[in-house]
Amino acid sequence: MKEKVAKGLFWKLLENGGAQGIQFVIAIILARLLSPSEYGVVGIIMIFITIANVFVQNGFSTALVQKKDADQMDFSSVCYFELAAALVLYGILYGAAGQIAAFYGIEELKPIVRVLAVVLFPGAVISVQTAYVSRTLEFKGLFLSTLAASVISGAVSIFLAWRGLGVWAMAGQQIAYYLALMLVLFLTVSWKPRLFFSMGRIKTMFSFGWKLLCASLLDTIFNNLYGLLIGKIYNEELLGSYNRGEQFPKLIAGNLGAAIQAVLLPAFSARQDDMAQIRQMARRAVQISSFVVLPMLMGLFGVADTLVLVLLGEKWLICVPFLRIMCIAYCFWPIHITNLQAINALGRSDIFLKLEIIKKTLSILALVIGMRYSVYVMVGLKAFQDFLCTFINAAPNRRLLNYSILKQWQDVMPPAALSAVMCLTVMASGAWLGMLPAAARLGVQVMIGMAVYLFLAWALKMKSFGYLWNLVKEQKRHS
Repeated sequence: MKEKVAKGLFWKLLENGGAQGIQFVIAIILARLLSPSEYGVVGIIMIFITIANVFVQNGFSTALVQKKDADQMDFSSVCYFELAAALVLYGILYGAAGQIAAFYGIEELKPIVRVLAVVLFPGAVISVQTAYVSRTLEFKGLFLSTLAASVISGAVSIFLAWRGLGVWAMAGQQIAYYLALMLVLFLTVSWKPRLFFSMGRIKTMFSFGWKLLCASLLDTIFNNLYGLLIGKIYNEELLGSYNRGEQFPKLIAGNLGAAIQAVLLPAFSARQDDMAQIRQMARRAVQISSFVVLPMLMGLFGVADTLVLVLLGEKWLICVPFLRIMCIAYCFWPIHITNLQAINALGRSDIFLKLEIIKKTLSILALVIGMRYSVYVMVGLKAFQDFLCTFINAAPNRRLLNYSILKQWQDVMPPAALSAVMCLTVMASGAWLGMLPAAARLGVQVMIGMAVYLFLAWALKMKSFGYLWNLVKEQKRHS
């Protein structure tokens, strides 16, 4: 199991890193072709699509992974049920498109919402395909599929933007990505839907999945509430800047988070009767993910202004404060995700839902306070709230796994301290190298940051560094 988890994590990280790397390059090209206001328009639409996708993709897919004896009947039943849910939600979005456009005062939203909402249908199938991948750890097929979908959708969006179609370029990217991913997954993953359906199986999984669905819905609504309010209270240009500033740190934390979630949930679920082993795997996950993600986020914090200037251009410098605030907010993701996946694997979706209700109550309080001042205070309080939520997410595992938040922070603090030292070094070097061209300065800062962090990790003989080094060598031997 340890070897399968390690290989699964390797391929999942490779899948996320490869696909997101391609999408990152595409986003840079699109940022040069599109304006912040155009990004803001599509950002508004994607908020509603993302919320609708929760009903289609969450709850049942996790139940498929968690269920011990899931079979073809379960997977096929969920697939057809989620397609039916997608049809209902598409009808709702189609009918509400006019009201959404009127609410924001942007008439262009109406046709784009109606077209972009078609991603709900391939999204329903993809959720079942990825659940099967997570259960069987077939992450190599997912890696190839995601890579192909990223290339295809990127080519479509760049072509449309080059032809001057503006926001439709980003809409085309989303539609092409979902369709391509679904089709390529049919070729690379062994599961295919069959003409099986059992409402009894749906009802059985619903008893577990509905709580996760509600929790995911709460989480998605509140995560996107900032975008909804920024777009309404301020303007779509500021929303585009917020979305662009969040994209960079989310790219890092989201990749790691998705890898942890996809690999640890089936691994935890397979050992749900062995608390000691789950605790050991959870601790290793926190240590390794913190060792990887914290230096990347803090390094990004240090080079934020130079990076935006080089990659996006001067018109996007407005997003730098958002970028730095969200770097801090996403630093807490390793603790969040590991704790929540352990709770899910143990079948305690009731605890998961209660935690979400508590956290969202805290979110409302932070949001109300922040709105009274400025958009920067509002986003800053979001980062502080994410820190407080580490204590909330870890609280049940003190009893379930004997892995308290104090022990978790003890595992996180060594890489956090090294990352802070590295960040200060990077920022100081940026000020010292101010006479260099921005691109050269960025390259030097990145090399300095990597050298400082890796040297300190090697000199202090950090366990995570040694573990990852041995894992890389092992993968090279098997390749």
